[in-house]
Amino acid sequence: MKNHWTNHLSGYVKVQVNGRGATRFINRLLEQKVLVWDVKNMGTETVVFYMKLEEVPTLRVAARKSECKVTFLERKGAYFFGKKLLKYSGLLVGLFLFCTLIFILSNVVWGIEIKGASPATKHEVRKALEEMDIKVGKLQFGLDQMEDIQKELSERVPAITWIGVQLKGTTFEFQVVEKKQPKKEANETYMNLIAAKSGTIVQPMVEKGQGIVEKNQYVQKGDILVSGFIGREDNKKYVGAKGKVMAETWYKTTVTVPLKTNLFVFNGDSKTKNTIKFGDFEMPVWGFGEHGFPEYEVEEDRKAFRFFGWEIPITFHKKTYLSKEKAVRVYTEEEAAVQAEKMARQDVLKLAPDDASIIDEKILHKRSHNGKVKMTIHYQVLENIAIGQPMIQGD
Repeated sequence: MKNHWTNHLSGYVKVQVNGRGATRFINRLLEQKVLVWDVKNMGTETVVFYMKLEEVPTLRVAARKSECKVTFLERKGAYFFGKKLLKYSGLLVGLFLFCTLIFILSNVVWGIEIKGASPATKHEVRKALEEMDIKVGKLQFGLDQMEDIQKELSERVPAITWIGVQLKGTTFEFQVVEKKQPKKEANETYMNLIAAKSGTIVQPMVEKGQGIVEKNQYVQKGDILVSGFIGREDNKKYVGAKGKVMAETWYKTTVTVPLKTNLFVFNGDSKTKNTIKFGDFEMPVWGFGEHGFPEYEVEEDRKAFRFFGWEIPITFHKKTYLSKEKAVRVYTEEEAAVQAEKMARQDVLKLAPDDASIIDEKILHKRSHNGKVKMTIHYQVLENIAIGQPMIQGD
């Protein structure tokens, strides 16, 4: 029936009425607006039906005024189920507390293992983890994402080249790759040092081998800078060239900067929502209502729940909505020129080796047209142009 589910929540009973006038008894209940359903005649003097629990007092009053006997055959609904549970409330509370305790303990960090590192590096990693508040006994929900932990450890511990981070149950595993000096091979490959690009020699610094070039000498790409052998032609000794050859090199770059740019900037407003998700069902925990930001970006953090070390399909989601607003960045021609120079320097340093430095620059061309400033700049750069080239003995 239409309201059966509401009857189930409030409770209902199955009633049997025996005696002469059982049918009249039912009619009397209906006259008093008592809701009955599934009425069945079980004989000439027996009727069975269902009714709401809340209307049982009316039934009792009617029964006292009749010659019929009323018997309750079944009790159904949430009310009676709750009464049964109440009998075992102590057991249920204990079971709930036990499961809650196991659930919490399953989401605590109980172990930290560091593999592939020397004792000194292990100490540095553990020290960094303590500073990051990653330690035994810490709830996993409050920790950063694995990628963020990996990145921060790489920055904090200079001795490592790479570190892998993995959470296995309640144990953090860190796989470390340390920075190591390359070992000399028994059969060392002999090589010359040649010019990686054209330039003017500023300072040759030869550690092994025979220097071929001198200061202020112009060399082209591929020229030999340091020979890998020493001695006379009839008594060569292969040693393998080693060293640096600092040279002045040249770069030219063109950069265009608009005088007016439309962009979005963060305005400092944010809203955080915490939810627990089970399959497609998502239940809000904190941060109700809409954020109301016309433009925004979302940062999402997800934590999986575990039970007895197993990851269960229940996850904790933290979404942070960062409000943005439209803005217009306007440069004067002078300001745009300054920005163009900065961008050009960055472009050049990306192309040059890490230890390179800019020693001079010259603006070759500057033009303002159609709301843009366009500049072409020539740079003089000081860098090591020496690279190894294997030697063939007998050359």
